[in-house]
Amino acid sequence: MTDYPLPHIAHDLSGQVALVTGGTSGLGWRFTRVLAAAGAVVVPTGRRRERLDEIARVIEADGGTAHPIEMDMTDAESILAGVAAAEEAVGTVTIAVNNAGVPDAQRAHRMSLELIDSVLDTNVRGPWILACEVARRLMAADRPGRIVNIASVAAFSYSGEGAALYSVSKAAVARMSEVLAVEWARFGINVNCIAPGAFSSEMMDGMLERMGDISQRFPRRRIGDPAQLDSTLLYLCSPASDAVTGTVIRVDDGQGPR
Repeated sequence: MTDYPLPHIAHDLSGQVALVTGGTSGLGWRFTRVLAAAGAVVVPTGRRRERLDEIARVIEADGGTAHPIEMDMTDAESILAGVAAAEEAVGTVTIAVNNAGVPDAQRAHRMSLELIDSVLDTNVRGPWILACEVARRLMAADRPGRIVNIASVAAFSYSGEGAALYSVSKAAVARMSEVLAVEWARFGINVNCIAPGAFSSEMMDGMLERMGDISQRFPRRRIGDPAQLDSTLLYLCSPASDAVTGTVIRVDDGQGPR
């Protein structure tokens, strides 16, 4: 048997390369900084060059290493080129956080075809393509890895307030995590999912502007702080979770129905 330390809870990511989609804003901004603080070389991706440069400066000021890459999650070629560029610059991506996502904020029957395509491309098709490309390169390098997909508690319940396709897309992300975990387990690639509730972000700011203070409906009457996701993210990205794959972890502060 393996001689594990007591307790087996290491979160050191030294020697790892962590790519975070949507790493220039919202939860992705926090995720990128957390992984860098744990020792990983981070590759934040996004479409806004100025924001990529900004997060890189923040990481480096904190003593970390960042290699930002422009990536459009609605463009398959951009995704494939971005993963290839990351590998060429800093080595094989061993941790991928599929964080980028967009809301729909419209009733289903009123959505344009363009909005439908944008939501599904960003929230489902793009993450699938990225996960598969990262996995292919890990297999080719004969290395284990971690893929963490960010869903939402909206994957499990829907209040009927104009985010039906978002709910469907996040349910797909949760299921994607489960099935890819089965396919890639024998290669040492763990695929898991975090389903956050309402946490502070630019997306949440827009929701609060449309709907008012939804926190008053929650048992604890508060919106979560992204820092409260740190421990779950690190657990799923680190050696501590070596036997955990195909799992969806809800982190919602008791907000959602059970």
